[in-house]
Amino acid sequence: MLGTIFNTMMIIVGSIIGSIFKNGIKDEYHQILMQAMGLAAMGLGINALVQHLPSSKYPVLFIVSLAIGGLLGQKLNLESKFNALVNKYSKGNLAEGLSTAILLFCIGSLSILGPIEAALKQDYTYLLTNGILDGITSIVLATTFGIGIAVAGIVLFLWQGSIYLIASLMENSINNDLLNELTIIGGILILASGLSILGIKKCNTLNLLPSLIIPIIVFLFIH
Repeated sequence: MLGTIFNTMMIIVGSIIGSIFKNGIKDEYHQILMQAMGLAAMGLGINALVQHLPSSKYPVLFIVSLAIGGLLGQKLNLESKFNALVNKYSKGNLAEGLSTAILLFCIGSLSILGPIEAALKQDYTYLLTNGILDGITSIVLATTFGIGIAVAGIVLFLWQGSIYLIASLMENSINNDLLNELTIIGGILILASGLSILGIKKCNTLNLLPSLIIPIIVFLFIH
């Protein structure tokens, strides 16, 4: 768990640093930072797809997962409930920034593989690398959305902590094919988040989050 704690602290520290500089940045600089984050999110999403989609042994699974997960998320109305909760305690567009931060921090390859490597091999390389990257990203996000981005650090701690515990308990049952499918869907969600930030297309990304559950259910059924 040391790697996860480091990753979480980097996000919190980065958010504090970014929020300090937030009020001293002119609007035009805020806009260019938003564009930079949107393009970065799209790049990360495309990279995940390019790397992992050719390796998929179930090339239709991510489509089915997005369809079923999207319907479930829409039924639960996750996006609206999340926005309402965040807007209740904050001003501005923090909800959009926070949802993007959570996706960037939690659904990347390093964030998923890191806790597994730490649990199975006591190798913290992925988590330490991810922590440094997330720290830099949180600075940029916080200069635009404020200190509230630090909440994503708490979400990341719970996310990676859960993966670490599951990996420890299911040491001999971790399936690389499942991780591959989760990364593909995660890449699509991050790409959708980038499109929203750039104003190209408003995607209800949080309503698609249940898509990540579908491959897990499918693999449990298969195996």
